[in-house]
Amino acid sequence: MKILLKGGRMIDPSQELDAPLDLLIQNGTIAKTGADLPAGPDVEIVGIGGLWLVPGLIDMHTHLREPGYEYKETVQTGAEAACAGGFTAVACMANTNPVNDTRSVTEFILRKAADADMARVYPIAAVSRGLEGKTLAEFHDLKDAGAVAFSDDGKPVMNAGLMKTALEYASSLNLPICSHCEDTHLAAGGVMHEGFVSTELGFAAIPPLAEEAMITRDILIAEYTGGAVHICHVSSEGSVRLIREAKARGIRVTAETAPHYFTLTDEIVRSFDTNTKVYPPLRAASDIAAIEEGLRDGTIDAIASDHAPHGLSDKEVEYEFASSGISGLETSLALSLTLVAKGVLGPADLVRKMSLNPASILKIPGGTLRIGAVADITVIDPGRNWTVDVSKFRSQGKNSPFQGLALTGKAVLTIVGGSVKHREL
Repeated sequence: MKILLKGGRMIDPSQELDAPLDLLIQNGTIAKTGADLPAGPDVEIVGIGGLWLVPGLIDMHTHLREPGYEYKETVQTGAEAACAGGFTAVACMANTNPVNDTRSVTEFILRKAADADMARVYPIAAVSRGLEGKTLAEFHDLKDAGAVAFSDDGKPVMNAGLMKTALEYASSLNLPICSHCEDTHLAAGGVMHEGFVSTELGFAAIPPLAEEAMITRDILIAEYTGGAVHICHVSSEGSVRLIREAKARGIRVTAETAPHYFTLTDEIVRSFDTNTKVYPPLRAASDIAAIEEGLRDGTIDAIASDHAPHGLSDKEVEYEFASSGISGLETSLALSLTLVAKGVLGPADLVRKMSLNPASILKIPGGTLRIGAVADITVIDPGRNWTVDVSKFRSQGKNSPFQGLALTGKAVLTIVGGSVKHREL
């Protein structure tokens, strides 16, 4: 099947390209790009005048819950939600049940993704067996099965010796460790950011130090071992500073943040809406400003949703007992486009952080519209006005603090391997 996308604004940071160009898809790959391409026979013409034509978006931090927590999400529904959000590929964390710490679980996830036939799914395997932080998982076997990185996300690797060994082993396989940075002793019992609001509400709180202390440790271990560490869900001003300084010293560190960390502060917790409970917690306005600057200057390499779907029973409880996380795949792009509206990032910068950089960090295909590349493509309408309605989410997780929020910008066409998976044109 041939598809000709006509009249779009092609934004491709891999080629330093931002220009009005057409794109021809043939046999699942990008066959040709250029101005005013002729249609030819047996070609479906899709007019995308005024819309952004970008490499398929890649979300490098999601939780698809299967196996074990299918009432929250399945690989099928998660992959559908990804496509609806404009993502042609997602990487999924290992905190399933059973944990993705063996070849059989990695292969199970990949089979489910193949059956779903929607967004590409790249499993991230566990650092430690059972996420217990005691014994290293079998990295080589997991890579051979299809894992693209290692992480105990949802839990930190508290044992510094184990993290050192993990970084050394992963480095020999040329794969990153994605670190959930939390000192559990500093964070113990906390449910929100430590500050004025937590004091007023009387909630046990989590200081930014809990994140920053572990980032410091992992940066030092990465410097010592030469391994590549990726810092997950950066939320604080101090974390941005530490990562910036580490990069200046030439340490192999990359970082991501999530849209809720540059759009919401801990003030919203006053609503007692358990959908505002995330980990790390929502922080202060000064932290948002620092994260914006970190995105602007390249300290923070990627934007990831940290998609964490939950069932109603996980959230419809007292705040202290609610599960942490936001169902984020279907709001991530629009929330991230607020950075463009504010002048924090240019369109190409945003695409770099949501496509090219995630592909580079995980060493997976994608992030480019070069001729010959697989046709993973997202078409974005930057002016599309819409209102978040969780009842229309493709994800089974309806847990979003953005319910009812008016947003601007939406993915209107998602193409994976030359096949249309989502269309709102």
